[in-house]
Order: sequence, then structure tokens, then C-alpha cells
Amino acid sequence: MGWVTRRQLTNLLGALCLVLVLAGLALGLPALDAALPADRPVPSDRPYAVGGGVTVVPPPGSRVDVTETRPTDDAGTALFRLGPVRYLITVRPFDGDLSAAADRLRQRITGTPGYQVTGVELTVATGSGLAGLQGGYTAPGRGGRYAVFVAGGCTIEVTVSGADLDLGRTLPTIDASTRTLRYDPAEPE
Repeated sequence: MGWVTRRQLTNLLGALCLVLVLAGLALGLPALDAALPADRPVPSDRPYAVGGGVTVVPPPGSRVDVTETRPTDDAGTALFRLGPVRYLITVRPFDGDLSAAADRLRQRITGTPGYQVTGVELTVATGSGLAGLQGGYTAPGRGGRYAVFVAGGCTIEVTVSGADLDLGRTLPTIDASTRTLRYDPAEPE
């Protein structure tokens, strides 16, 4: 058996420190992430940038889910929560008309197992003049509503889902928020 040199002890100590730092990062960062809330309060008195030049005034009392919200210059997603109700607005590039956009959204909804579109589709408009289509859907234990608008080469899709009782209480404020949707390509993000 040979002697352990000072250099070998220094290397061993350095390696142990590196392992401790990596373990701290591997365990500490996920714990810190879990400690931070995903939902953040959002002001309901000014427009919120969804992305792609689209803004909306969130419903009073809503919270934005920062894990699902991604605004960019040409697209974006904003997920608001009103208690257990999800209010999702998605902006995507699109080169079709309103009918094609509605078909695409309905196919995505019915492509989820157990989800089905119900009732008739109605025309709807925002306060800024965006014309759209609105309908409803159901799933086991959940209800929902969708709306779709086309503006400036993009589609604006709104989906709302929650348990029937919760949904019934929040739909008026969500409808009022949806009417504030605005497309302005010069809008700063």
C-alpha cells in the first residue's frame, strides 16, 4: 500500500466539493421551483399582452399561470385561472378564414378522449370589432366554451373549462374579458 500524497487529497477534496455543489443544485433548484407559486395575481384594469399583437383585459380576481403563459412577437398563450376555472387564450399564425379556424379548434377539442362539441355555434364580436364564432363543449365532469377569431394572419382561440357550477358563476366575467380582446400588430409586447 502506498502513501497518499497532498495532491491526491486536494483532488479528492475538490471532487467531493463538486459532488456536493451538484447535489445541492439537483435537489435545491427543484425545491425552490416547487416553493414558488405558478399562479400570480394579474391586474384587471389594464390590457395583458397575450402575444402576436393581441391583448386582453383579464377578469377581476383572476391569476395568470406563468408556467403556461408564453408571449412572443408572432404567437402566444395566456392561461388565467379564476379559482378552478381555466381561461386560455392562444394566438397562432394562420392563413385561413374564420370557418377554417373554427373547424380546426373543434377538431382539437373533439380529438381529446371524452370531449365533444355541443349545441350550435354562434357569432360573437369583441369591443374592438373582431368577429368570431363561439360554441360549447363537454367532457366527463367538466363543461366548457370556446371562441375563435381571425385577425392579421393569426387565429385567436379562447377556451374556458371547469366544473359546471364553477363555470356558471365565472362565465359572465370571462365573457366580459373576451370582449376586450384586441389585435394591434404595433402593440408592444
